[in-house]
Amino acid sequence: MAQDRRNLRTAVPGAPPVLASRLSPAALPEPVVLRPRLARLLDEAVARPVTLLRAPAGWGKTTVLASWRQAVTQAGGAGPAWVSVEAGDDADRLWAYLAAALRSSIEADPTATPIPDRPPGPDELEVLAAALAAREQPVVLILDDLHRVTDPAAVTGLEFLLRHTDQRLRLVMAGRHGPPLAVQRLRLAGELTEIGREELAFTGDEIADLLTAHGAAVPVAAVRRLRQRTEGWPAALRIAALALRQQSDPERWIDQLGADQPEIAGYLREEVLAGLAPQDRELLRRAAVADTVCVGLAGALTGNPAVEERLSALAEDAGLLHHDGGSPAWYRCHPLLADLLHRELARLSAEELRDLHLNAQGWYADNGRPAEALRHALAAQDWITAVDVFVTRWPELVPAGRGDRSGPPPPAPPPEAVTRDPELALACAVERALHGDREAAETRLRLAAEPARRLPEPRRTRYRRLAAAADLALARLTDNPAAVRTAATRLLATSSFKGGVPGAQDAGAAVTASPGALDAPEPAAGVPRTADSADVAAVAGAELARLALEAGELTEAAQGFEGALSAARVAGRLRPELVCASRGALLAALRGNLRAAEEMARAALALPPCQGWSAPLDCGYAYLALGLVALCRDQPAEAAANLTLAAAATGDPPVGAVAAWCQSLLSRDEGDLGQAHRLLVAARECWSPRTGPLAAGLLAADLELHAARGDLATARELAAGAMAQVSTPGRDESTAVLAVAAARVELRAGDPHAAARLLPDWAAETAADWPLPVRLDAALLDAVLAATEGDHRRAGRILERALDLAAPDGHRRSFLRAEPGLRDLLAAHLDAGTAHWPMVSDLVRAVDTSAESTTSGTSVAAALDEPLTERELTILRYLQSILSNVEIAAELSVSVNTVKTHVRNIYRKLDATRRRDAVRRARELHLI
Repeated sequence: MAQDRRNLRTAVPGAPPVLASRLSPAALPEPVVLRPRLARLLDEAVARPVTLLRAPAGWGKTTVLASWRQAVTQAGGAGPAWVSVEAGDDADRLWAYLAAALRSSIEADPTATPIPDRPPGPDELEVLAAALAAREQPVVLILDDLHRVTDPAAVTGLEFLLRHTDQRLRLVMAGRHGPPLAVQRLRLAGELTEIGREELAFTGDEIADLLTAHGAAVPVAAVRRLRQRTEGWPAALRIAALALRQQSDPERWIDQLGADQPEIAGYLREEVLAGLAPQDRELLRRAAVADTVCVGLAGALTGNPAVEERLSALAEDAGLLHHDGGSPAWYRCHPLLADLLHRELARLSAEELRDLHLNAQGWYADNGRPAEALRHALAAQDWITAVDVFVTRWPELVPAGRGDRSGPPPPAPPPEAVTRDPELALACAVERALHGDREAAETRLRLAAEPARRLPEPRRTRYRRLAAAADLALARLTDNPAAVRTAATRLLATSSFKGGVPGAQDAGAAVTASPGALDAPEPAAGVPRTADSADVAAVAGAELARLALEAGELTEAAQGFEGALSAARVAGRLRPELVCASRGALLAALRGNLRAAEEMARAALALPPCQGWSAPLDCGYAYLALGLVALCRDQPAEAAANLTLAAAATGDPPVGAVAAWCQSLLSRDEGDLGQAHRLLVAARECWSPRTGPLAAGLLAADLELHAARGDLATARELAAGAMAQVSTPGRDESTAVLAVAAARVELRAGDPHAAARLLPDWAAETAADWPLPVRLDAALLDAVLAATEGDHRRAGRILERALDLAAPDGHRRSFLRAEPGLRDLLAAHLDAGTAHWPMVSDLVRAVDTSAESTTSGTSVAAALDEPLTERELTILRYLQSILSNVEIAAELSVSVNTVKTHVRNIYRKLDATRRRDAVRRARELHLI
């Protein structure tokens, strides 16, 4: 009783009692892990009237706010007032605590206006608002767990104060869903800062700090795996940190982390799911049969088409689903919650579970997603449907790459079903191959060997084609190019559609058959040129072209993708078309065919949403092509934006290498030579064929970077070593790339005669096969050398020919990043007369502008009264692209409202009212 009395604050007689424990946060859980990133975020946030921390249970909202409040107090500042909201707080009780908290913040002011302990009337509110508005320093008030307030009238007075205190009241709210305030009005006014799961999630470094603080340090790879599994969820991480101290093999425990851990399962059930309405919990459970759901799929799984509002509420209000930001919207659960829901699915009867899989299969099949349709048909043990999906849609399954999906594998088919339909075993094998399970795939494939021998024609011929396709899917799991080439050639042997497909000449050669294939493929001479043959040519041709690309044989790869793209369009297959068009676009960009690359990339991105999980990889190639196009046109901001969009595909070696190369060039343009070197090293480590134009390009970039850093001795040494292996400079595009770079190094070293000797003949007939940027670089260097020798007439002729080459595709980089003497040549060319007067005039102006910005850009960037935050700068870079706010949110894995808030802040800080104005102003300030 004595303790209870000490916990009571004195209140006005007749007013509700006030507990002191609700006016300050509980003690922080030990050990405390400092998170300066979030402290800085809150410091910036309270510059605006309202800050909202919204996330589900266990995301550390209270801990973050308590830590920040403690840090502010320890730094000597006025600690923010605190109110812990409890369930059942009505207007009277909540205002009693608000009054006590506000009173404690301003009671040191002898002229402070008394604060009523009950919801104030209009006159009292106006007096209080005036008193707060007159204060020199704002009052910061934290309301924790505001989601517990169900009566909007309870916070009516706060809304009035926010509007009429001249921003002297700073409200920081935390809750599991939106507060009972006019949030939309606050967003539109730019008065709201939103902090969600993305910001509250632990980073890799913070996870390492947490584990170390708990005495459970693990290797970096295990930290990455733990973050991937928990997605930075603080509650799960703290549970894991406590448990890891008792584990003899922490890394194995992390690999097996899931909802089978009693502490995690209990927390999810008691804190996350317990407060949901029964229909919402049932929706989550049924949706768990799929990895992600949209409104249509959720409607098919629940039997209720009107689920859009419930899905949106579970994502936006409850925060239990992640919205991908696309259209239509797709939602997914947190991995640990999905694991728990999968376990709850297992409690359904076999008939109920089968119906769920059949509903999912039907929806996927009707909506162009054959990989998922096959998976659910097999899970439902609907063997006939599974065979039909595989037989009719295999060209969209085989090139889909490999995935890593949750949930158990489908059951193996019974022997009698395989005896009846050997194609079923092939379907099972491909489904397992798509999930990276090679051992299971090979086991399934062997089931078909004996029944297939008894098939009659023409089914036997069809089976041979399908078996070859399955063999290709399995070969891709080996990471053995020879095995993949053999499998692709074997598949190609079943088709007569060979135009433009590399390796077609060897299609009839004897190859090793797969475990489920018939004895040997038969020659394709008698196979009619049908859609089936086009399917084969599209899939096998794309695979052979991919091998050529990975080997650095860019010309062969370009020809292969061109032929496979033609076949894919004949067959009407979207997946192979996307694969070929996206990669073909990148290869065209590397050749300098910018218009063709741009058209092909945009056509690939305009295709209907494609099936499977590798679509981001394929689109990454298209975005990288657009980034390279923008780089060649000297549009660094657009190039950077597209390189960011290509990030999802950088795990693929060609994309990763070319993207790092492009970023190295951008860093070099900005004067950051150290970062440029690091990125170039990363490009060569990621993927660098020993021979070919790309290997030569990376080496040439290294030479020029050494020269730019003033290390001419090393540059000349590297160039001499490279050229010693070249018998005839300029003989092919690879040697031309190296020769141009070596000549440029010699010119910078002050030896124009050596440069002239090394420079290849860019005007020769064979030079037409070089990448256009290489030919332009050679021509412009030739013009500078001619001017150096005093032959200005020849320099002018060369310059005009270079302009003829560059104009159709809009090449500008070669001119703007050329040797210093080129600017004077361009200016003189204007006076001499040119067919490209507007282009030359623009180039001269661009060179002059760049020179001015180099000398004054540093001071211009200081013109902002309030600097942009790191996240605002990231979103600002996206604003240069054509992406909508919804698409930007999807790329950054944040909510649309978060993006909108940052965009409004960007507009305010840059004094802009439109997107275009903000981008223009940012470029003027050299922020992008």
